[in-house]
Amino acid sequence: MPEPESQPPTTPPSAPPPPQPPRRASARLLAIAAVIGALALAFAWTAGWLSPQRLTPARLTDAIEGTSPEPFPGFRRAHAKGVCVAGYFEGRTEAAALSKARVLAPVRSPLLGRMSIGGGSPYGLDAQARVRSMALLLRGDDGQEWRMAMNSFPFFAVRSIEAFHAQALAGAPDPATGKPDPARLAAFAQAHPESKAFAEWARSAPWSDSFANTQYNGIHAFRFEDADGGSRMVRWSMRTQTPFVELTPAQRESADPDYLETELQARLAEGPLRWDMVVTIAGPGDDSRDPSTPWPDERDQVVVGTVVIERAEPQATGACRDTNFDPTVVPPGVSLSDDPILAARAAVYAQSFDRRQRERALGLAPRPASAPARENAP
Repeated sequence: MPEPESQPPTTPPSAPPPPQPPRRASARLLAIAAVIGALALAFAWTAGWLSPQRLTPARLTDAIEGTSPEPFPGFRRAHAKGVCVAGYFEGRTEAAALSKARVLAPVRSPLLGRMSIGGGSPYGLDAQARVRSMALLLRGDDGQEWRMAMNSFPFFAVRSIEAFHAQALAGAPDPATGKPDPARLAAFAQAHPESKAFAEWARSAPWSDSFANTQYNGIHAFRFEDADGGSRMVRWSMRTQTPFVELTPAQRESADPDYLETELQARLAEGPLRWDMVVTIAGPGDDSRDPSTPWPDERDQVVVGTVVIERAEPQATGACRDTNFDPTVVPPGVSLSDDPILAARAAVYAQSFDRRQRERALGLAPRPASAPARENAP
């Protein structure tokens, strides 16, 4: 009997290879991962984690917070005490030769503003504050906004971001006395001799007796661009139409804590208040990067419009409370200069805004029991 014919061994069929992701999907995933990694790296760099000694907006804001005798959650880190104002801005025909910004045209643009005093306390003494400020938000009929932040001093104390940071650190109160350490202030002045001009202004310039008769200065240089493509560097000031009256040392000592706000309300009850916007055009040798150096008085100056304040209300309930008056928000026809402190101010304003909004959202800014109701919020 013949042997049965041998059969090839049977083997189970091999399993199909696992599906491979399409090359496009893999590339897309890698691209997403790269973007996420880059964003994380950028965030870490911005926060200063990769270079702890780098001067970040957070560190600058921390230093400004340190100049206050105590924290005041929910309030601005600088110029914490203020009052909301509203009115309009009316441009002039002369402005067209300098800038194509629609808000400078001879039309009325609504205005939201804030008058404030220097310092981080929302309960500071009005008449004791050396620095006063005007912040404005102008809305043109073309939908563009122009935000300004101006001060009563005629020039900045320092010319660099690093010096600005050092100035804030030097001004921090000593825990033992509650006041800045004189030795630390002296060391700062010696290291930054440009600050001596500001100290002299603070010591000798007369004090006005009202928000209304104070001149407010933009300090920084900006570029005005006209409709024909021409441009020029400028600075501006809001020069009051209200006659100046000096506030004497005796009056400063005896004034009510809320003197400036009360006095402003009384003036507005009698009618609107006005400031002319005066633009100074840079000449040869005028440095757009250095806000600590004033430009010569003989430079060309042009009145480009008028600020009209019609009413005021407490900042606790006013529209200015939640407004960030970032001076780098400008309309077409105005652009920023290369002043590094201008950019630093914008970054600190954003930090301050974020911090106080978060504090209010978390309920960290309750009304102090001893504070008037109108000072419940910034």
